[in-house]
Amino acid sequence: GRGFAFQRKQKIERQYRKLLKKGRKFHSQQDDQFTDTYPEHLKHLYLAEEEMLKKRRRAPDDSVLSEEKPNKAVDTCIFSYRSVMTEGKFKKKTSNQKAKEEYEKIKAERARKKEEAEKRKQQREAAQRLYKQKKMEAYKILSKKTKRGQPNLNLQMEFLLQKIEQNT
Repeated sequence: GRGFAFQRKQKIERQYRKLLKKGRKFHSQQDDQFTDTYPEHLKHLYLAEEEMLKKRRRAPDDSVLSEEKPNKAVDTCIFSYRSVMTEGKFKKKTSNQKAKEEYEKIKAERARKKEEAEKRKQQREAAQRLYKQKKMEAYKILSKKTKRGQPNLNLQMEFLLQKIEQNT
């Protein structure tokens, strides 16, 4: 447990912590370094962006410090930190989120196509029923016979007259 690998691991951790401390000092000096070199006509934009970046950096530190304060301060600080985090999440989607959205789109498209196919099928069936009904009525009228078994020409003439009136 306390062999060569463990000592090496601790050495690497110490070096990492040193780098973090140096990085914090470097960032604080670097922030003040470039404030005067902004062009005059764009200075207000750079300063606004700089303030926004400072707020983002301070948000995680404030949540740690605010644990000593009352619960309301903790809630508001954590909420503001989360809102900053969620804004970032909405900008960049993970591959899993992209896959889910793609799946939902495909699913919605399939459902829409299925509904359209169902509507077309119902319309076709309704049209076929109507066609068969008209055909059957025409057949009944044209196939009527007199008492002696002859075709009833009066009914046939009336049917043809109705057909001509409908077409005109």
